[in-house]
Amino acid sequence: MVFADIAGSTALFDELGNAEATRAVTTLTRQMGLAIKHGGGRVVKKLGDGVFGIFTNGADAAGSVVQLMREQYQATRALPESQRLAVRVGLCTGEIVEVEGDCYGDAVNIAARLCERAGPDEILATEATVQELSGRQRSGANRLGHMEVRGRSEAVVTYQIEWREEEGQDNLTVQGGLPSELGALLSGAGGNGRLEFDWHGTRQWFTSAAGTVYIGRGADCHVRVDDQRVSRTHARVDWRQGSAVLTDLSSFGTWVRFADGAAPVQLRRESCLLHGVGELALSVPFADDSAPLLRFSISGGPTPQP
Repeated sequence: MVFADIAGSTALFDELGNAEATRAVTTLTRQMGLAIKHGGGRVVKKLGDGVFGIFTNGADAAGSVVQLMREQYQATRALPESQRLAVRVGLCTGEIVEVEGDCYGDAVNIAARLCERAGPDEILATEATVQELSGRQRSGANRLGHMEVRGRSEAVVTYQIEWREEEGQDNLTVQGGLPSELGALLSGAGGNGRLEFDWHGTRQWFTSAAGTVYIGRGADCHVRVDDQRVSRTHARVDWRQGSAVLTDLSSFGTWVRFADGAAPVQLRRESCLLHGVGELALSVPFADDSAPLLRFSISGGPTPQP
């Protein structure tokens, strides 16, 4: 099952007006449907600015949406950020019941919920789908751990499927002196964590049960940073087996500085384990006094050791 919809369409209507934005959204929705058909799937129905399709196997489904993501990126990369439309996708494998051309079942609901949880330009998939991927496809599947999805009492083991050709699996930067934290992450040690952000005195708290947290200038982000230099979707934090992992999604990068005085970690489409207390400099390095600084603190989860 594939659910794909458009993220950021509200901002586009503000930027371009109703007529032009409607044309852009309609065109992209049509492209979503064509991608499913060309990949060997069937479009079940269109849902506003989204599409629901089915495939006979997960490999074809993943290949279809990866190609869609790449084509959309190439088509819009030269546009101003405020005029770009992003796609988000949820994939799930399982049994369905077809009634009068529509499809029902737990797998359908999970795919829809993963699409809701996905960020702009992100593909989320269940473990059952990843198991059907080819070896090459599977190398780009990054395990995010258990994710709470609306309407289900049990969390779903979720993977992010990387579609950017230049990026490999888990470009994970680990600050020196944290071997035990990395070990806990990779060995699957669990834990409950709490993440706090402070932007100019505005504080927000998130628990590991809340799932992925998005940071950026866009209205859809959980943590909004009101600075024009910051990307609309600048970064995200995933909880992987109780550890908080920051991933840069921006155009100009993210710098991480921990309170222990170690040198800042620079991220460009890379990931870094967060721990303790520190700051994020968004798009501009700490050396620039005007850099947008977002403070963070982590409590709970695996405890770093020297």
